[in-house]
Amino acid sequence: MKKWILGVVGLFVAVTLAGCSSSTVANMKGAKVTKDEYYDAMKKTTTGQATLRNMIVLKALEQQYPNKVSDKKVNSQFNKLKKQYGSSFDSTLEQNGYTESSFKDQIRTTLYSEVALKDMKKPTTKQIESQWKKYQPKIQVQHILVKTEDEAKQIISDYQKDPTEKNFESLAKKNSIDTGTKNKGGKLAAFDNTDTSLDSTFKSAAFKLKKAGDITTTPVKTQYGYHVIRVISIAKKGTMKEHKKDLEKQIYTSWQSDSTVMNGIITKVLKKANVSIKDNDLKDVLSSYLSTSSSSSTSK
Repeated sequence: MKKWILGVVGLFVAVTLAGCSSSTVANMKGAKVTKDEYYDAMKKTTTGQATLRNMIVLKALEQQYPNKVSDKKVNSQFNKLKKQYGSSFDSTLEQNGYTESSFKDQIRTTLYSEVALKDMKKPTTKQIESQWKKYQPKIQVQHILVKTEDEAKQIISDYQKDPTEKNFESLAKKNSIDTGTKNKGGKLAAFDNTDTSLDSTFKSAAFKLKKAGDITTTPVKTQYGYHVIRVISIAKKGTMKEHKKDLEKQIYTSWQSDSTVMNGIITKVLKKANVSIKDNDLKDVLSSYLSTSSSSSTSK
C-alpha cells in the first residue's frame, strides 16, 4: 500500500527546484509548498526538533573547538562503520532516520563531544587508582564451545595429552559449535577489561590464566554452552605508572558511554555559547540540557 501511494504521488506531483521562488520548496499542479509551511510542519515533529537541537550542539562545539575534528577523521570513522555493517549499512541508516550526510554530522558531533570532554574533565589520582584495580592487560585466547559439560571435560583431557596450540586448533575445528571461530582454531581478537562484546564469565575465566599455553582446567559455563579456553598471548600487567595513559583512556571511554557525564559536558558547552531560541514554539528544544529560561527568548 505504501509503495502504491508513493507511485501515485510520483505520477501527479512535479517537484521542481529550477524555477521555484526563494520561498517555495515544492511546486505541483495547482498548489505549492512554501518554506514557511515546511518550517511550521517540521518544527512540530520530534524529528524536526531533534535536527535543530543537533545543529545547535554541533555549531556550539565547532565554535568553541575550531578545527579540532577534521573531515578526514569523520570520513575515516564513517568508512569504518560502513565496512563493519557491510551490506546492511544503508538499511541501518534508514531505520535510524539518517542519510549519509546527517550520519556524518552525528559522527562529527560525537568526535567534538569527546574533544570537549577531554578539555573539561580530567581523571583524578583516585579515579586512576580505582581503574588500576580493575585493569587487565590485553590477552588473546582461543576457545572451544560445546553443548555439554561432559564434552568440555573430554576436550580438556584430550588437550592435556598433547598440550600444544596445534592440538588445540585441531580439537576446535573438530568439536567447536562456534561457527565464527572454529575454522580459525577458536582464535578470538585480543581484549582487555574494557571489552563489552564477550560474556563476563568468559572474560573472568580468561583473566585468571597467567601465561601462554594455560587452559581452563574446568569447563566455563556461559549462556552459549561450555567453553574450554587457552591463552595464546598475554601482556604483563606492569605498574600503574607504566599504564597511566591506558588507564586514563579507559576512564574517558567509560565517561563517553555515560549519558549523565556527556549531557553535563554538552550543558557546559551550550551555556558558554549563550544560545537564544527565537521561536517560542521551540523554546524547550534544549530542555534536556538547559532550563527553559536560559535557552529561550520571546520572539519579537
